[in-house]
Amino acid sequence: MTGVVTVWVPRDAAALAVGADEVADSIAAQAAARGLAVQLRRNGSRGLMWLEPLVEVETPAGRVAYGPVSVGDVASLFEAGFLGGGAHPLALGHTDSIPLLARQQRLSFERVGLTDPLSLADYQAHGGWQGLARARSLAPPQIVQQVLDSGLRGRGGAAFPAGIKWRTVAQAAAAQKYVVCNADEGDSGTFADRMLIEGDPFLLIEGMAIAALAVGASKGFVYLRSEYPHAIATLEQALQRAREAGALGASFDIEVRVGAGSYVCGEETAMLESLEGKRGVVRAKPPLPAISGLFGQPTVINNVLTFAAVPTILARGAEFYAGFGTGRSRGTLPFQLAGNVRRGGLFELPFGVTLRELVFDIGGGTASGRPVKAIQVGGPLGSYVPPHQWDVPLDYEAYTAIGAVLGHGGVVVHDDTADMAGLARYAMEFCAAESCGKCTPCRIGSVRGTEVIDRIVVNRQRPEQLQQVQLLRELCDTMLHGSLCAMGGMTPYPVLSALDHYAQDFGIAP
Repeated sequence: MTGVVTVWVPRDAAALAVGADEVADSIAAQAAARGLAVQLRRNGSRGLMWLEPLVEVETPAGRVAYGPVSVGDVASLFEAGFLGGGAHPLALGHTDSIPLLARQQRLSFERVGLTDPLSLADYQAHGGWQGLARARSLAPPQIVQQVLDSGLRGRGGAAFPAGIKWRTVAQAAAAQKYVVCNADEGDSGTFADRMLIEGDPFLLIEGMAIAALAVGASKGFVYLRSEYPHAIATLEQALQRAREAGALGASFDIEVRVGAGSYVCGEETAMLESLEGKRGVVRAKPPLPAISGLFGQPTVINNVLTFAAVPTILARGAEFYAGFGTGRSRGTLPFQLAGNVRRGGLFELPFGVTLRELVFDIGGGTASGRPVKAIQVGGPLGSYVPPHQWDVPLDYEAYTAIGAVLGHGGVVVHDDTADMAGLARYAMEFCAAESCGKCTPCRIGSVRGTEVIDRIVVNRQRPEQLQQVQLLRELCDTMLHGSLCAMGGMTPYPVLSALDHYAQDFGIAP
């Protein structure tokens, strides 16, 4: 073997947690000991978490993957000639041909795992900055129209059309406007924001810069959770390199602000309060943040996945992006599969895929080998979806019709040992712990909810038990319709879905 061989080892936090740094050090040491020329490069994760650390070797025929690689495997990889793509029990073939990568339609995550996250040259070589370049050739209303025509909706709970929000801010008269990215990814079972920031931070920067051009903003903020130290460090470095290269232009800059761990600060107005240096408490609406947001100025607020979709829309056109998906749910969503599942990870697919496909075809069923009992979609305040609804297409309208939400695309699997009454109680307990306390339905309702569930489970006398069930339903109705924000307004989703579909776990006879 002649020449320098490039070996890629992920720097994603999930890969680091299972020894990626140690594997990289071992590869470097083995290569040196054998007198082999190896260039180690660090990439983002491909999202196939059960294969991490996933080591890739560049060969004349393309990248060849091996995984999951431990330090103890490294010597045998060298002995098998892995630097030339040699056969080994951990060999997975060409990376692009791995079945669960090949079946995805990666738009936002097309570079993640392919490039060095902090290399501007890599980013540009793989299509980076094309969307921003096109945006600079358009008038602001034309940029907004592209986002409108694409059908892009916010990749959070409300799924509000991004273009309408942008148009509102663009039309507002103000000397100062802001673009804010809500990267406070606090939902259980979700990690797409973290993976994208760690694996392709320039994409988020480009999306925010396009938004600034569209609405006339001169300042951007990324509100990033403190539990993501690797993402914080990566984004700070990426921003510095983008500034030095002049990629942001002379009239726009982005600042990273780190949250202190409050779940409710994922709600946009509580996040604004925190950004302003105040306690994270939900604001009453109106006024909407698009009219009076950060420091009282018109503000675009979107999450990471929404901004990450924008460069593709501008570079390839609204029609291209709208060609993915179904109904009013256009484009793709990076679904995050977690919980009791054999093959957990991130899978970017068009809207319209079903839970049955995600959990069984892609996820391989439960890690425990037991039957799947319930699948929670949309974070800790999302509904538990029962078996007879696993074939409902994953799109916004279809899920609204069954009383569920897609949220951030988090999917958490539970097997038949799960106690659904206990999980429903946890939702109320979680709400009580994380409520900002501003509104009574959320602050008091969640505490009363845990008490009522306890009485239902303990009291097996039929008339009294049914009376408590009715009380729980009335309490949920009050929280659903009376809470100021989704913290209290969505807590009933897991509770009612557990009660409706798994009554036996509450001790309620059929």
